Amino acid sequence: MSRIKKIGLVILVVFIAIQFIQPARNESGQVLPIDISKIYNIPAPVQSVLKNACYDCHSNHTNYPWYTYVQPVGWMLARHIKNGKAELNFSEFGSYSIRKQKNKLNSIVNSLNDETMPLSSYTLIHKNARLTKDEKAIIIDWAEKTKDSLSLKN
Repeated sequence: MSRIKKIGLVILVVFIAIQFIQPARNESGQVLPIDISKIYNIPAPVQSVLKNACYDCHSNHTNYPWYTYVQPVGWMLARHIKNGKAELNFSEFGSYSIRKQKNKLNSIVNSLNDETMPLSSYTLIHKNARLTKDEKAIIIDWAEKTKDSLSLKN
């Protein structure tokens, strides 16, 4: 057997073997009482955009496409979700202090204005997560109003 065939066979065996190492899934069927939608009034258009463009990485429930079962893609997505939830988790937003909630809402506004969110690597594959100017505007308006209402509480 030629050297190239041996290398190809080893790569194929390794690729097949890693398919059995699946990352944990970020799937919770429950909406917690501390979920942002339970503690703040979120208009339906805003909620729809958040669910389509943000919740997969920034909540306790991810909708997994078929290709996440193919490794190493699943591992990369699991890392994105872990990092996204560490930065902002809508499912646990109510557990944040008022100050942290205001900072997170401000970060949402800044990320949309800077166009750093949603990630381009995410929108490349998830076309429904690409935000129009109008969608960005309604999220920014909602986040600003919610942040202002928090300032009144302090």
